[in-house]
Amino acid sequence: MNGELLKLTACFGERERAGEGLLVDALFDDFDRHCVHISVLMRGVEGFGLRHHLRTDRLLTLSEDLPVMAVALDERVRIEGVLEELPGAAERGLVTLEPIRSSLEPADEEVRLTVYLHRRQRAAGVPAFVTACDLLRRHGVAGATALLGVDGTVEGARRRARFLSANADVPMTVVAVGGVESIASALPSLDRLLGSPLTTTEPLRVCKRDGEVIARPGTDGWQRLTLYGSESATAGGHAVHHELIRRLRREGARGATAVRGIWGYHGDHVPHGDRLFQLRRRAPIVTTVVDAPDRIAAWFEIADELTPERGLLTSEPVAIVRPQPVAS
Repeated sequence: MNGELLKLTACFGERERAGEGLLVDALFDDFDRHCVHISVLMRGVEGFGLRHHLRTDRLLTLSEDLPVMAVALDERVRIEGVLEELPGAAERGLVTLEPIRSSLEPADEEVRLTVYLHRRQRAAGVPAFVTACDLLRRHGVAGATALLGVDGTVEGARRRARFLSANADVPMTVVAVGGVESIASALPSLDRLLGSPLTTTEPLRVCKRDGEVIARPGTDGWQRLTLYGSESATAGGHAVHHELIRRLRREGARGATAVRGIWGYHGDHVPHGDRLFQLRRRAPIVTTVVDAPDRIAAWFEIADELTPERGLLTSEPVAIVRPQPVAS
């Protein structure tokens, strides 16, 4: 990939239909047909969209239609080709575009680093995502979360997770947030230990870290507010991500999605994930909401209230493709 890079992100319901099939299959068929360099499908654990229909894995009756998040990365011309063929049903979800870089820039202060790996990839004798999170923490990166893929493309070829299969080539990501100096110091070691994986960077704003408000969300266009937390963190007797989504839905947010990671950390906490025989899940959780600036400011106040001591909150501008933005 040598040209300008774009990242397409789509959030919708797992059971949404497109013609006679599922929207998710139609979308990844498009990615496959256009030979999109890298794409990853992640299943959420809770969320809602414009129609405010709640999807959650907490209730059996609602767990058959979980939210999904699809991410595709390639040169602008190829992503624009995909956009021209997006299934009409995608209008019922949220589609955003963001320019992506393959290297850091001196003007950056805080960035999100995305490392693209394979599910069965190993490094230093352990899963590669564990090695990546440990290394990033040692270099002072504020937080990192490993997110498992269930479908995708790798160098333009389809890679889908299947039952009773090793699924070694299915893509996954490690998403890290931190200052540009700490990210820059970690990159050479990541390349050496992980075999020069595909990495991308995006500038963002760290708004809050472990109880300390550092900055307010941006006001330059529509924003994505992201909370990186843990399933063990609670508010009002419920997991923070559940309470945040419940409040956002009640107050009229246009949609929100929570994705469970398999490993990660934020702040000074040791990297962790689910372990056998635990009474409480400790997996990392990434919750996102996209909205207009004034509404994002209100959603930040809710997230701030629910994270008095733990959690990492970031914001960044995004371009809305579908649904078309409307006045607040």
